[in-house]
Amino acid sequence: MAATSTEGMAQTAEGTAVTAPLVYLKPMAGRPRSYTYEPPPGVPWRTGEDAAVPVAVRDLRPVARDVSLDTHGFALVPFTTSFARFEDAAAIKRDYYPEVTDFVRRATGAARVIAFDHNVRSSGVRGRAPSGVREPAKRVHADFTLASGPKRARAELEAAGEDPSRWLAGRYQLVNLWRPIVGPVRAMPLAMLDGRTIAAGDLVLTDLVHPNRTGEIYSLVHNAAHRWYYVPAMRADEAFLIKCYDSDPAAPVRLAPHGAFEDPRTPPDAPPRQSIEVRTLVLFGG
Repeated sequence: MAATSTEGMAQTAEGTAVTAPLVYLKPMAGRPRSYTYEPPPGVPWRTGEDAAVPVAVRDLRPVARDVSLDTHGFALVPFTTSFARFEDAAAIKRDYYPEVTDFVRRATGAARVIAFDHNVRSSGVRGRAPSGVREPAKRVHADFTLASGPKRARAELEAAGEDPSRWLAGRYQLVNLWRPIVGPVRAMPLAMLDGRTIAAGDLVLTDLVHPNRTGEIYSLVHNAAHRWYYVPAMRADEAFLIKCYDSDPAAPVRLAPHGAFEDPRTPPDAPPRQSIEVRTLVLFGG
């Protein structure tokens, strides 16, 4: 791979890529921990050090038809909505969640889909705004682990009044629908990792501490074999389906890590990225 310009462009076997730093976890002893709220006095917000590693992030568009949840752990899909009240969490749950669940059900062929959580993000925010809008997640991560995925699935089924033993006997997945609220996205686009390029030692169990519980995610350490993709100038009528967990141990890819990054080609006057991700539990039947 040879650079073709001084503006972060590179040429790969698949075509054009941008060379940009992705934020990995530096190898460390022990288990990292991160707080989602202000921790007790004297306790750091997070343990572990970041490692910003320049990597080639490939343009997904030329190969998008060959990329799927099953083969790579993510997919680029068309998605349109007339919903516009993304500042209203109650309206999102009432009106936007049904659109998402219907779309994900049709896209995956599932028997049932339950939307259970969402994040609205803006690159114009640092941390979390009083409105609840969060900054983009810049550290490379996977939302669930092979242990926390089943726990979350069970909890959401119980919250929905469903019998977990019925649904969890069959295959199920945790899948995010991520899309821009306003396009095209120029600032802080989302990079997706081809799940086939993950080695077991790349995934680092990480505690995510909430006010009322401690969750578990994966951080990632760098591996030169990792193959990254993004969608340049992603539009509001495009979305990523992101596999965060798959109960099938024989699935080619069980999860797809991801993270926002600074595209060196972003114009200085580019508007902040605005996006929404909805987490869903995808049930294929008992």
